[in-house]
Amino acid sequence: MNTNLFVVISGCSSAGKSTLVTELSRRGYVTVEEPGRRIVKEEMLGNGLALPWADKIAFARRAIALSLADRATANGHVDWVFFDRGLIDAAAALQHLTGEPVLMPLGREHRCHHRVFLAPPWPEIYVTDAERRHGLETAVAEYRRLLDVYPSLGYEVTILPKVSVRERADFVLKTLAKSPD
Repeated sequence: MNTNLFVVISGCSSAGKSTLVTELSRRGYVTVEEPGRRIVKEEMLGNGLALPWADKIAFARRAIALSLADRATANGHVDWVFFDRGLIDAAAALQHLTGEPVLMPLGREHRCHHRVFLAPPWPEIYVTDAERRHGLETAVAEYRRLLDVYPSLGYEVTILPKVSVRERADFVLKTLAKSPD
């Protein structure tokens, strides 16, 4: 598995990550939708037991499992695969909620490209919806945790500029082109 082609787009909720990943998909790259959004959609159609506002721990455990499955599915691609959040985000959430030491083992065993892109808080575009009910303060707290988590696992964090989606996509691709493998 060439996980060096797996690129994580993470950061603050409602800061343009999914929009950026959609743009990268439009440009022909393989992308993986955020696990959390998929879980919420599925849970809202079913029993709703693993919704983040109902059971954050169950939600984080499902996000870990889905992220591991996403990685297996993405295996074999010969170009960049862009993940909208993923395993480290889910493991960091579970560890934060429970104190279970899951982050280091999962983070070391399941590596991605050494450069991770983080979308900073962007209050001017922050919105809640049926699937994202938490406020900006909660989103910023998570962002701050991720700013610490990724470097602690040996990743280089690059903060995404607050520019148009086209400019953000260009920035990501140019940064990766300059980045040593």
